[in-house]
Amino acid sequence: MSLFAFAPSRGPRWQLALQAALGISVPIAVMTLVGQPALGYLAASGAFTILHYGALPVVERARVLPVVAATLIVSAALGALCSGTVWLASAGLVIVAIASAALAFGFRLGPPGPLFFVLTFGLAAHVIGSGAISGELYVAAFAAGCVFSYLLTLTPLVLPRVRRKTARPLLDLFPGPTLTADGRMLLLRVALVAVIGVLLGVVIDPTRTYWVVGSGIAVIGVAAARRAAFERGLHRMLGTVVGAGVYALLVLLHPAGLLLALLLGALQFTIEIIVVRHYALALVFITPMVLLLAGAATGTIGSLDIAFERVVDTLVGAALGAASGVLHPRALPIRTD
Repeated sequence: MSLFAFAPSRGPRWQLALQAALGISVPIAVMTLVGQPALGYLAASGAFTILHYGALPVVERARVLPVVAATLIVSAALGALCSGTVWLASAGLVIVAIASAALAFGFRLGPPGPLFFVLTFGLAAHVIGSGAISGELYVAAFAAGCVFSYLLTLTPLVLPRVRRKTARPLLDLFPGPTLTADGRMLLLRVALVAVIGVLLGVVIDPTRTYWVVGSGIAVIGVAAARRAAFERGLHRMLGTVVGAGVYALLVLLHPAGLLLALLLGALQFTIEIIVVRHYALALVFITPMVLLLAGAATGTIGSLDIAFERVVDTLVGAALGAASGVLHPRALPIRTD
């Protein structure tokens, strides 16, 4: 994964990109028009559902995504329950990180692995803990966003040629539960990143721990290799720094309401087209998108102080995730004799 080259194309991704863009922008636009934009920002996070199993045929995604959506909703509900104190939220973060990693690696979830379950928990605990919204309303809005995103993924089924495909049984789509040697190593790395990230959060800011841990888990990904850990860590650090600069430029537009919905949709579409080919470049767009969405949900949109904090959190988490790669054995040199 070079900083100076794109990975080979894995086929057209416009359909997944369009669904992800609509999943984030439509809830914001609709709720803005009815005078409840805050609920739209929360529902937009339900677009996390769409980002799983993107390579599967639609008939198979129709079977697996309800399980993903249900797990995301449970993560949000647990975040709501643990939002009472910072220490409870920190303990819950470690538990959710380890449990979701065990499920993701044990049932071969594939990319993006446990990342969005951890972020969903952390965002819920953070937003609800700030007093911005009640836990019940947060979970309800998020669940509605997950359902809407799932329905978006089903839209290609209106075409007979899509419906004619035969879906594999659910047990074949979720093979397991078994942890391979690689899966056990990845689980160990997630556990270490979660625990150490929480401890570092005591020094940095306990309310921002979820971002540190999430950044570390994003670097771990689903690739059990030392070199991949270092490369993803470097990509995340550089991409986040540049992305923070893009965010600083975008806030000059004072995005809100329909403009914000359109901007977030455009960013999400771009991300899904690029992310499988160049991780650092994708983060140039991921960073401002997440900062805009989180800022809108917490009322801090446009704050450069928040952007600086997120850069610091990401650098710490990415370094932690990359450093955990040393647990993998070095790759053996290829013999040519």
